[in-house]
Amino acid sequence: MNQKKIIFSGIKPSGDLHLGNYLGAISQWVELQDKYKCLFCVVNYHAITVRQDPAILKQRTKDIVKIYLASGINSQKANIFLQSDVYEHTELAWILNCTSTRMSDLNLMTQYKDKSKNGENNVSVGLFDYPVLMASDILLYNTDIVPVGDDQVQHVELCRDLAKRFNHDYAPTFKLPEVMIRKQGARIMSLNNPDNKMSKSDDGDSGCIYLNDDLDTVRKKIMKSVTDSGNEVKYDLLEKPAVSNLMTIYHLLTGESYKDIKNTYSGKGYGDFKKGLADVVVKFLGEFQAKLNSISDAQVEKVLESGATCAKVLAEETLKKVKERVGII
Repeated sequence: MNQKKIIFSGIKPSGDLHLGNYLGAISQWVELQDKYKCLFCVVNYHAITVRQDPAILKQRTKDIVKIYLASGINSQKANIFLQSDVYEHTELAWILNCTSTRMSDLNLMTQYKDKSKNGENNVSVGLFDYPVLMASDILLYNTDIVPVGDDQVQHVELCRDLAKRFNHDYAPTFKLPEVMIRKQGARIMSLNNPDNKMSKSDDGDSGCIYLNDDLDTVRKKIMKSVTDSGNEVKYDLLEKPAVSNLMTIYHLLTGESYKDIKNTYSGKGYGDFKKGLADVVVKFLGEFQAKLNSISDAQVEKVLESGATCAKVLAEETLKKVKERVGII
């Protein structure tokens, strides 16, 4: 019997999660947990590459675990754990820094360039080195597949390069992971600007639907969302990027095809479509938030304790092998 392939992915607790996180990542993970051996991490060391309020960071870390569980990730099928509970993540990152990573590798990372464009004096070394820790996260578990957004593909490519370099310089040790990108929903865009990914950004919170938003607020955000010229509801990324983004949200939450959505709102215009979309999103979030509120901190602690124990079995095995290769006793 063939062993299941291993999937690793994680979310950083540096902000409140939004509908884009759910549709672009977490809902996909739910689908993957029956087919693969899944490790879903809360990557809290990545969060502190920029300054965090300690109390808020702790709460967001717990909240993300609750969101995983409320979304349908089953801790009996998938491994849910904290990055900080498995010290091998940072130890392997240091070894990769010293053996396989060049400054020139990290200087090429576009996310670092974007975040440091206001000057390097305010950027932490951790932010510069973020991709090496991400590579460690992935390689530690002999990961076969990494589900990521397209903005993280470059980091997985670097991970592969570091693995190849280590394998060449020492001995075959690491698998070369493959990227998995969701065809639809990988990039849910801002309600205010379809050129920008949904996030807490310069356009404020109005372009972003948070999973913990008040339902009246959600409805108002959708009704105020930008649309395109004309009044026809149809999926066309070039001519109607804003409406296409709204249709993608509708499609992913209901399962209705773009053609069926178009037919439903044929001749009705954007106003009716946005009312319908608001009903869909509010219904989903109402049910989701009820599940979220039913999960206790005690449940979270139990899941994380079990998850860390299981993760460490794999992590210890990999790190032991790496240390032997490098000569660390």
